[in-house]
Amino acid sequence: MLSSKEYEEIFPALKRKINGHKLIYLDNAATTLRPKEVMDAVNEYSLNHHANVHRSTHTLAAEATKYYEDARSKVANFINSETEEVIFTKGATESLNLVAYSIANSNILRSDDEILISTIEHHANFVPWQQIAKIFNLKIKYYPAKSGIFDLSDFLKHITNKTRLVSITALSNVTGQLIPVNTLIKQIRNIRQDVILVVDGAQAVPHLPIDVKKMDCDFIAFSGHKMLGPTGIGVLYGKKRYLNEMTPFLFGGEMIDKVSTDGTTFNVLPYKFEAGTPNVDGAVGLAKAIEILERIGMDNIQEHEKQLTSYALKKLKELDFLEIFGPQDETQQSIISFNMKGVHPHDVAHLLNDLTGIAIRSGHHCAQPLMKEFGTSATCRISFYVYNEEEDVDKLCEGLNKVWEWLK
Repeated sequence: MLSSKEYEEIFPALKRKINGHKLIYLDNAATTLRPKEVMDAVNEYSLNHHANVHRSTHTLAAEATKYYEDARSKVANFINSETEEVIFTKGATESLNLVAYSIANSNILRSDDEILISTIEHHANFVPWQQIAKIFNLKIKYYPAKSGIFDLSDFLKHITNKTRLVSITALSNVTGQLIPVNTLIKQIRNIRQDVILVVDGAQAVPHLPIDVKKMDCDFIAFSGHKMLGPTGIGVLYGKKRYLNEMTPFLFGGEMIDKVSTDGTTFNVLPYKFEAGTPNVDGAVGLAKAIEILERIGMDNIQEHEKQLTSYALKKLKELDFLEIFGPQDETQQSIISFNMKGVHPHDVAHLLNDLTGIAIRSGHHCAQPLMKEFGTSATCRISFYVYNEEEDVDKLCEGLNKVWEWLK
């Protein structure tokens, strides 16, 4: 890992002063800062090579298409998939909606099949399943994570001979609990081989090595903006056996094969799921972001964040005016949620920003069912990435003490 000064050159935002204080950015689970290298790559493409892809025969179009398909190959190599199994979307939310609606609309699920999700999920991996169950008259079951902690053995008890689809996060966006998805998938397959397994990888893919073949998930969704890339670009990985069977989510140009008054046939993978003009700029930025992450090393990133999370938990536990949520053990990575006793999380976040220049998140984090498990409507959340270090945690603790003294 680099020094803070070196990271300031890579991430210009880290040089900013917020109310006279050096910016300390601890809101990475919402979105990460952007490296100059990513924006330079996007600008180079946009200014010198931009055209629509897969359509025209002129030089710019050919260059744009190569940029776009090279980005797809970069993503495929990053998660160890086939290139035709990588679908570009606007983000993890669209990816999960695509899976939910296309599977339901393809009659892959029958009326007596059950969908199983948990109460620790981000709304993007909760609401789509809830809504397709309602629209298509499917059954949905919820695993209630006691005290907001996922328990593998308890979860497996909810798998029955009616369970046909399971959708689970790989890392909680609220508690940072790392879910053992590889083990979970293997054990579910031992119970019922034909269960469709969907993984919300929005928080996991940016922080640890992901190999979809070893994981054996049927689908995984993630977003570029949580891993140094631009907003508006995301990925859905899906196994070909399901993608070929599924009907498209959106209809229009590019995703067709033949169109006539008699009907329409669809394009080959992955294009049948990429209707319209794609976000080539975003794909280029994501490819460059992946290049940077690979240069650092995903194993190095995971180890760095495990050590930093452990250090932060130790320091935060020393503040007796805080209530910390989540497992608070070795399964927790990169994310910590807490509340200051008797103080609304929004007040804590505002004062940290105004008094110390520290950026954190406050709210329900798009996880209201999990907030209910905690018995609260909102929490404060800190989340780390490659450019954070122990000094940031020390400054946070100083800031929390300052806020506590200011409010007493």
